[in-house]
Amino acid sequence: MRVIDTHFHWFPRAHLEMLCAEEGLPRAERKSDGYVYWYNEGRSSIDLPSEWLDLEGGLEATERATGSNFSVISTTGVLAGLLDQLPLDRASRLAVAYNEEVAEAQRTYPGKVYGTAAVPLGETNEAIRVLDYTVKELGMVGVNLPPVVGDEPIDVPRLEEFYDRVEELGVPLIIHPTDLVFGETLEGYGGAFQLTIGRLLDSSMTVLRLIFSGVLERHPGLQVVQTHGGALLPYQAGRFDKNTEIDSLPRKPSEYLKRLVVDTVCPQALTIRTALEFYGADQVVYGTDYPCWSPAAAIATLDEALIAPAIREAVLHSNAERIFSIT
Repeated sequence: MRVIDTHFHWFPRAHLEMLCAEEGLPRAERKSDGYVYWYNEGRSSIDLPSEWLDLEGGLEATERATGSNFSVISTTGVLAGLLDQLPLDRASRLAVAYNEEVAEAQRTYPGKVYGTAAVPLGETNEAIRVLDYTVKELGMVGVNLPPVVGDEPIDVPRLEEFYDRVEELGVPLIIHPTDLVFGETLEGYGGAFQLTIGRLLDSSMTVLRLIFSGVLERHPGLQVVQTHGGALLPYQAGRFDKNTEIDSLPRKPSEYLKRLVVDTVCPQALTIRTALEFYGADQVVYGTDYPCWSPAAAIATLDEALIAPAIREAVLHSNAERIFSIT
């Protein structure tokens, strides 16, 4: 059986080397055979050891866990939106260079590696230009959406044309946590607050902005993929319906929420079963969050969920083939 890992992280070393030359934020610094990615001076950084840069190693780990018939979809992960801290010309240059490196990996590993685009959102026309180039020319199968654009929220009205174009192109928006919001509120305990609840709150707020602002109402064909089993949202859908009164929304928030696709990056079988019940068997896709979680553990948790063979097959590959237009 084919397996498609929709939540796989790999960063081209050339991208990090370009960031080593940056003087502002974000920037990178070499650390042993990896890097430190700085995005808030003196307080916030991400360690990227060598496994984040080793595509062949990630593919080998995936093959050991799933067999030879597999594909991975590489996403920007926590780095989504960090480039929007830079001036537009530099953000655009770095985003295009990143996308071209990922596209080269697609060509090197045809049918095995698929890329998703980093798009600078600081100026709408430039965002659309880069989007068109990465999807139409480079063949990217998705677009990464951060929680904020510099100092603007993701539901700022000027981005309406960007969402129009994403819908027209038919590629999904991928919402993954970052470390850009909530800041000092979640500091302490060795980062446990941020790594557990903080990142889930981050992606959940991004989805709620798309719902409450009417973006999903105005774009019925827009496909949104939220990582980590829908994060905090499916468990409180009734509360959103009870406490939300927005005149411009003709439907309950939970109805828009159920349009989302979520992945199985949930180290608990119960969470996977809940996602399947809430979103439906055709709206859940397999993911590992490699290298943050091992492919072997991801498969074992899916096994523990004891889902029916036909649903398991849909989760492992056919849902992703449809949603990401992978043949």
